[in-house]
Amino acid sequence: MSLTPWKILESRHPFPKFRMDTCELPSGKPYKAFVLEFDAWANVVAITKKNEVVLVRQYRHGVQEISLELPGGVVDAGEDPLEGVRRELLEETGYGGGTIVEVGRIYPNPAIQQNTLYCYLATDVEWVGEQHLDESEEIEVALVPLDEMIEMVQQGRLRHALNVAVLFRALMHLKRI
Repeated sequence: MSLTPWKILESRHPFPKFRMDTCELPSGKPYKAFVLEFDAWANVVAITKKNEVVLVRQYRHGVQEISLELPGGVVDAGEDPLEGVRRELLEETGYGGGTIVEVGRIYPNPAIQQNTLYCYLATDVEWVGEQHLDESEEIEVALVPLDEMIEMVQQGRLRHALNVAVLFRALMHLKRI
């Protein structure tokens, strides 16, 4: 048996970044598929010279809770993801410098989204200046020893699924798991 992509018969956008596709399945049956057309995203496990991970604490309206997360955000149109994550780290935390390497690319939810999450590891970062937050952002910076990060995931203190995936990729790169 070979897998076959669905044939798209028609696409329309009832709302920005929300696509409705009328498809034909390999069986010939019609199917309505919905796609959220989100921008590329980048997150970073940023580690200071003291081996502390730079985290952000901020309100997330989807779950209506304060969330502890890795720094990151949308990669602007035409922006290199590495530059985007470097910009987001500096804007959200005031940390920069060091060495940043890509440790993976993942699809946040390929069933209904088409975007890519770029995963980065930054080492030897240091505080270089004040935060430069967007109008909707209110962010508190937290430094956590790297050795505590796995324990935080186990305890449910780092609950953002994409952040857990980025942390996993970074820890693999560091040969910590």
